[in-house]
Amino acid sequence: MIVNKLHGSADINRMTEMILKVRMKFQDLVRGEAGQDLVEYALLASLIALASIAGVKHIAAAVNIVFGNVSSSLG
Repeated sequence: MIVNKLHGSADINRMTEMILKVRMKFQDLVRGEAGQDLVEYALLASLIALASIAGVKHIAAAVNIVFGNVSSSLG
């Protein structure tokens, strides 16, 4: 998907370079003890975000039903 949006090999090289830099930073964080704490917090934050997204979807559906009921009763 992303590669289709890129134009030319310079963009692909920049993207590859960025990915390698992020990977090296991640590996440095994983090797150290402080990095382990950071990875644990990142995993926890991602789980909270996923749970929040799932909860918002259900709340949005319920609100949609309520507004639909109000709309139908008004007109």
